[in-house]
Amino acid sequence: MKRRSFISHSLGLAVGAAHCSFGAVAAYAALLPEQGHQVLDLELLDEDRRRPVPVRLYLPKQANPAHPVPLVLFSHGLGGSRTGYRYLASHWADAGLASLHPQHIGSDQLVWRGNPLDLVQRLQSAADETEAQARVLDLRFALDRILGSEHAPLIDASRIAVAGHSYGANTALLVSGALVSATRANPANLRDERIKSAILISAPPLIGQGPVAQVLSAVSIPTLHITSLDDTINLPGYRSTVEDRIAIFNAMTRSSRTLAVFNTGGHSIFTDRTTRSGPEVSSRIKGATRELCTIFLRQVLIHKHPVPDATGPGGAVALERTSIAERDTSRGATEIREWRTRHHDLLERFIMPSVTTAAA
Repeated sequence: MKRRSFISHSLGLAVGAAHCSFGAVAAYAALLPEQGHQVLDLELLDEDRRRPVPVRLYLPKQANPAHPVPLVLFSHGLGGSRTGYRYLASHWADAGLASLHPQHIGSDQLVWRGNPLDLVQRLQSAADETEAQARVLDLRFALDRILGSEHAPLIDASRIAVAGHSYGANTALLVSGALVSATRANPANLRDERIKSAILISAPPLIGQGPVAQVLSAVSIPTLHITSLDDTINLPGYRSTVEDRIAIFNAMTRSSRTLAVFNTGGHSIFTDRTTRSGPEVSSRIKGATRELCTIFLRQVLIHKHPVPDATGPGGAVALERTSIAERDTSRGATEIREWRTRHHDLLERFIMPSVTTAAA
């Protein structure tokens, strides 16, 4: 493909040194005692690419050099920004997990602005191959800068996850090990080895790269997949449904993976917006989503439960085998059972390595 890239098709659009400054550039830094976290807006510039990378950093109040916290690196969807997905970031920070939200200039909220007649062209540009790979570099750059900043002592660099919604889930797949141009002799691997797990919300397929199983064959980190029966992307000349999200889940056979399919809610219900489903349903889906994400992140980043690893005998190697880990595993299983009980009326299907449930 020349003019249109794998991400263009995935979203179905038809038609020297980096420098940054902290502290003085923090446009907004407020401690929120009732929420227990701090929010920092930082204006970063990747001078190598001459590309701004604004970020928002959520820091738990308890983060300190003696007890650094895990970090979630979040990639927003097409037309989003660093200020979005607060319902996730705030919840994670309150649970003791920092999160870093870069804004992808070129596929951010600016695509919705300007002449309506040029919207399709702007969407095409936002989803071409150059921008898709630029997003990956945005994540890597933002992570490098935070881990090299005054905030570094507060972050545990050995416990980092990636998460994303829609186009952002594609970006998360790429840094998790999905192969670009998998049909070619030398497929590119954009994986960041610092990423230990991934949350994929409404992930569109990486079309144009070969069979999905081949594209995702190298992803071996634990993954959480979240979608809904009405999770449909409709863009000019393109349609992607929940079946695409499930196909991605099924293809990632090397990953210790979990799937949650809600029985209601559209593609945008996983953003901060109140959708046509109404405020009550929207709030419930968001609540269930952030709770499940937090349980997953605690298990894979804090408690480090045993997870499958294709490099080990029989495809399974325990990250940690101690009595503490066993107790944590039991607690994690209890949290999952309680979560399923609380939200059973919203679930169409729930699958994890040791549990499978599906609505009739």
